[in-house]
Amino acid sequence: MTAETARAEQIAEIIFAAFDRYFSDYHRLTLGARLHFETEDWAGARRDSLARLDLYGQVVCDTLDDLRRVTGGACDHRLWKAIKRSYRDRILCRHGAELAETFFNSITRRALTIVGIDADVEFLDIRPPACPVGPAAPVTRTFARTGSIESLVAQVLGSYWFASGYEDLARNAAFVAHRIAQSAAGADSIEMAVPVFFRNKGAYLVGRIRRRHAITPLVIALLNPRGRVAVDAVLTTEDEASIVFSFTRSYFFVDAPCPGELVKFLRALMPRKPLAELYTAIGYNKHGKTELYRSLRQQLQTSSERFDFARGARGMVMIVFAMPSYDVIFKVVRDRFAEPKTCTRRDVMEKYQLVFKHDRAGRLVDAQEFEFLRVERDRFTPALLDELREAAGETVSLDGDSVVIRHLYTERRVTPLDLYLTEAPPDAARDAVLDYGQALRDLAANNIFPGDLLLKNFGVTRHGRVVFYDYDELALLTDCNFRALPVARTLEDEVAGEPWFYVGDRDIFPEEFLPFLGLTSAQREMFLAAHGDLLMPGFWQGMQREHREGRVADIFPYGSGRRVRPLAGDRKDAPVPSGVHADRDRRTRRTE
Repeated sequence: MTAETARAEQIAEIIFAAFDRYFSDYHRLTLGARLHFETEDWAGARRDSLARLDLYGQVVCDTLDDLRRVTGGACDHRLWKAIKRSYRDRILCRHGAELAETFFNSITRRALTIVGIDADVEFLDIRPPACPVGPAAPVTRTFARTGSIESLVAQVLGSYWFASGYEDLARNAAFVAHRIAQSAAGADSIEMAVPVFFRNKGAYLVGRIRRRHAITPLVIALLNPRGRVAVDAVLTTEDEASIVFSFTRSYFFVDAPCPGELVKFLRALMPRKPLAELYTAIGYNKHGKTELYRSLRQQLQTSSERFDFARGARGMVMIVFAMPSYDVIFKVVRDRFAEPKTCTRRDVMEKYQLVFKHDRAGRLVDAQEFEFLRVERDRFTPALLDELREAAGETVSLDGDSVVIRHLYTERRVTPLDLYLTEAPPDAARDAVLDYGQALRDLAANNIFPGDLLLKNFGVTRHGRVVFYDYDELALLTDCNFRALPVARTLEDEVAGEPWFYVGDRDIFPEEFLPFLGLTSAQREMFLAAHGDLLMPGFWQGMQREHREGRVADIFPYGSGRRVRPLAGDRKDAPVPSGVHADRDRRTRRTE
């Protein structure tokens, strides 16, 4: 063995051991989700969620420090090629090899400051493990029907053990069986993912119903409202399952020793859901980013489309662009912001980081950060390229026939709400106006105030749900000061162009919201009838009190019409828990 080979082996082993440590710590945090659910420890669940989000970056930084100590900062390109070969040999026969490849890429891109891609030192195309060491734990299990559908469901529920136990297993099984009979009569068997999917205050059992040659998705939502587990909702369509795994939701805690196999199963239930979003949904957001980049490369290689300005009003903070048939938008921060914007580039990046770590409540679009992208110059329209160079020259530069973008954000593409209201049929537009108000409520319930409530900063997903995607003025609700407008003292005060009273930096006057929304008179009437309290400071001040008292909102990815009621011990007239989004049933039948 040559000295260079020995050094490559040593460095590859350091990186591999670091990934192994990350993977172990990740699973330790993931396994804690069950205990938090069983003991109703929502504060503990939140702590572990933040710790898991920080874990990857911490391990990458620690690994780079270790490498600098070993190499003294001297590690050339040829050596890195040897390191990659040695590392590949270590992960070739291991489950979760795709995650190990992404981790290696994270190290090399930072160590070498790679611009674009470098196939010599990066893993670009995923290959399945050639010879996995040891059998993988089964991802699914199948329950064959031998009697009634109720007994089949009872067998399914009973196979998922919780220390707190079920509130009433037989009764919950009867509820689930009733819903299954409505949508998948004649079920022969049920195939379920082995792990439970935990998120916030809910747990989800995910699988599919088989009947002859037909397959129906099955998602059973569980709550632990009084120290005993109970079924809260039963979802039986692809679109309902897709919404549970939405790009506007926080990531699941799910024990998946073989993530690729689990994603393959989920893809069978939701074939229209991008692979990147499924990896991200189960907590592997860094590998989700890898899959997103691979899909972008494929799009560029298989089409001649060019990037152009995205539909909607031009942003004062971001330059936003997209390709016609690619369902992702790209956002580059401008060098300078025109008045009245007062935020800085650092402020904007901190807001995106806040969203990354905060519960998104089904209303905040997940964003991925990319650095040092290289794209051929002729893939941009001239007008877009001119604006990128002139307004974002600190981030965007030319390198021969290539455009180099030092930093950008990507988000799933949605239809800007202001455009949607002018293009959608009247019924859909009415629903969007009402859901816009509900979006403000859901965000407030999760301690988020959008800051800029203009319709152009909100979007509508393909299933009709209103979401928020412009974060430069976003703030924690508890950091705001909601005030009533003072009564004018004189006629001169009333007609003055500037406020005659003191206005602090964090002062917000809800009574001023409506005139700036751009709603038609009919839309304004609908909004006022359903959400008039949003125009009064009392609503916002009340939500602030709830947050300061430590209450955790209940916001779940299904409407009240999909909930199972009454649960054991509930009154027949029991209201939907506070904060649950009462979506119209038909809205949840579309794809998010």
